[in-house]
Amino acid sequence: MTTTPSTFSTRPAAGRTRPFFWEETVQDWQSARAEGRRPEFSEYVTRTLMALRESAGREAGTNPAMRSVHRAPLPDDGCDRLPDRYIAEHHTLTLFGLHQHAASEPVHQPDTGLGTACLLLRRSETLTQAAVQRRLTAAATAQDLHELVQHLQRLVPLLRQTGIGLDYTRLFRELTAWDGPDRNRVLRSWGLQYTDPGTPATGDAETADRERAPYWVTFDPGSPDAGAELAALRSGTGREPGTVAAMWPFHRTRMASEWRNKGSLTRDLAAEHTALTLFARHQQTHHRRMHVPGNSPGTAAGLLLRKAAAGSDGKAATAALERRFGVLLTSADADELAMHLRSFIPLLNQAGAELDYDLLRTALRTWDDPRRPDAATSFRQRWDRDFHTTAAST
Repeated sequence: MTTTPSTFSTRPAAGRTRPFFWEETVQDWQSARAEGRRPEFSEYVTRTLMALRESAGREAGTNPAMRSVHRAPLPDDGCDRLPDRYIAEHHTLTLFGLHQHAASEPVHQPDTGLGTACLLLRRSETLTQAAVQRRLTAAATAQDLHELVQHLQRLVPLLRQTGIGLDYTRLFRELTAWDGPDRNRVLRSWGLQYTDPGTPATGDAETADRERAPYWVTFDPGSPDAGAELAALRSGTGREPGTVAAMWPFHRTRMASEWRNKGSLTRDLAAEHTALTLFARHQQTHHRRMHVPGNSPGTAAGLLLRKAAAGSDGKAATAALERRFGVLLTSADADELAMHLRSFIPLLNQAGAELDYDLLRTALRTWDDPRRPDAATSFRQRWDRDFHTTAAST
């Protein structure tokens, strides 16, 4: 079993006087060991777990044997509709029953989110990386709570077979939030946990650095998977960073574990997300890598200007390009910069002009960072200089 039960914390959260049943199960198991008996579950826990499994797939509130196990209160207002928290707890309880079935140790493991559990499942090599990715993606793209629970019902037995635990208190909060505005934070936390690089082994730093290089650096245009990978990245255009499951395998952002667990939206993650979607649009249809170190947006725009000047449209085309590049330079913040880049990148794609995506990510990261008040000015000056230097060269 991956968990270490002696380190479990089963204290109820603030505002709760009684632990959730999955927390009580841990206490029950630990009590037997503390009394010098063989660690095992009491008859009450075993009987209740059976009732939970029998309720899997059934509507909340329809199994009388489960009613005493709920901690989410039912309002005494005569309303026929069950509260969202009660429904979410019902599903959490049934998933816990499926997960705990036949496991000799508690499967409720605080601080192990679903993304972390799937990462451990992938590393266990019980399933292929692609198989784990498919299951996590299926859960992450569920349209509603009912569909999500169906996917989780197929996932938790795999965790049980591999001896991987799960934080059911966290899962309860996530199921409660699924059909509300906080779903994106839930998705981001799963994705960040699943892509957590962990601490590299001693002497393995070089391999770890290579594996964590940005996708645009390691991208192989000749790979048979290149088209599918670029399509996955383009699907994130205009969507909130970290919430697109198809993009999770391509993120390399490092982040403290606490921030990953919270699903924090950081500047680093937002900049990488935007750079990935832009690169995917830029790389489309090209058989050579469009990421070239040193090619700033100013350099790329200068190359476009030279080509436009040599074309049939002449001055009209160059004037339009100068205006577009000037608008990009005057972007007030990173969001506006990203918006102008989204209309600029297709021009580079059509012309086959390369771009430095490491530089672009840094610009998106620092453009309006209050800790770097001179960053935008520095980029504007450099890109403007690159533009005029490249445009004037022969």
